[in-house]
Amino acid sequence: MSPRSTGPRFVGGQALIEGVMMRAPHAIAAVVRKRNGDLVVREQPIKVATSGPLSWPLIRGIFGLVQALRIGSKALRFSAEIYEGDQPVAPAQTLLINSLLGPVRAATLAAEDDVFYDPDKPGSGERRIASLISATLALTLFVALPQVFAALLAWLLPVELTITSLGFHALTGLGMLLTVMSYMLLIRRVTEIRRVFEYHGAEHKTVYAYEAGLPLKIAAARSQTRLHPRCGTTFVVMVAMMCIPGFWLWSQVLPFTPTGWFASQAALFAWKLPFLPVLIAVTFELQRVLSRLNDTPLRVLLWPGYLVQRITTIDPSDDQLEVAITALDITLRRETEWMAKARLHEAGDPA
Repeated sequence: MSPRSTGPRFVGGQALIEGVMMRAPHAIAAVVRKRNGDLVVREQPIKVATSGPLSWPLIRGIFGLVQALRIGSKALRFSAEIYEGDQPVAPAQTLLINSLLGPVRAATLAAEDDVFYDPDKPGSGERRIASLISATLALTLFVALPQVFAALLAWLLPVELTITSLGFHALTGLGMLLTVMSYMLLIRRVTEIRRVFEYHGAEHKTVYAYEAGLPLKIAAARSQTRLHPRCGTTFVVMVAMMCIPGFWLWSQVLPFTPTGWFASQAALFAWKLPFLPVLIAVTFELQRVLSRLNDTPLRVLLWPGYLVQRITTIDPSDDQLEVAITALDITLRRETEWMAKARLHEAGDPA
């Protein structure tokens, strides 16, 4: 019997430093390979909102994203601690890797809160610095810089484009896509991050094997594609595309018309920030729909995301596939165990 026939319909995951985190609806497991070949595992149950406001469309997108970012940040810190303690590297090198990975995952590290921090644990200060750097880089690279790109290009064009014109926001969307691709191509050259991208490929191939109902074996996973419709990379690209109509419509209700180039650009940037959660929520719902239409002509809408995934995923080795398979296998077993305990608890059985 394949794991897909009895387990959850959808699973997901995230590449870590020398490891993979896998997630089912109610369980996660992070597996990291040490330098001597041993696998270190961290697992835990998670809570999912199945009713009430947090499960409503749009709201669930924001809630789900925040939860995913927190879980992913915690798993990434776990892998960074193993890596720093196992490899001959300085803490500053781990800080650099974390800081560079933050914007790749849309400021994932900025979504952490104090519940994941032990203020007395060595390295807490460095992790807070990494979070701040990641958040600053993400806003600068993926919001401010594309807007500056659009403003400069609009100044060079023979037509006048105001900050409320569709053409201006189309240029901003183009700038965002170019920034995302350029940044990922740049950090891909860092050896440690290239290996993270290899583990990203291992995660995708393993998830695809599971969703195809194949056994969780290296041979089955190796034959799968490394491009997945529910990937976070595709989500970032879709957000960039949705920014064009979204921010254009939002700019139409700008509460005032500032004068001067700098003032107008600053006002537009500030006006965008409160609308970002709405845009993210809409994109979340859109990706859910499109991921179910991957075998239809509408899959063309996912191609920009697949193009960028060719940068952020690299064909993995068998050792890396083994890590991803181990993480998913543990996650599925814990999902079954914890769900069985939850059903017993609901039935009034103290066991």
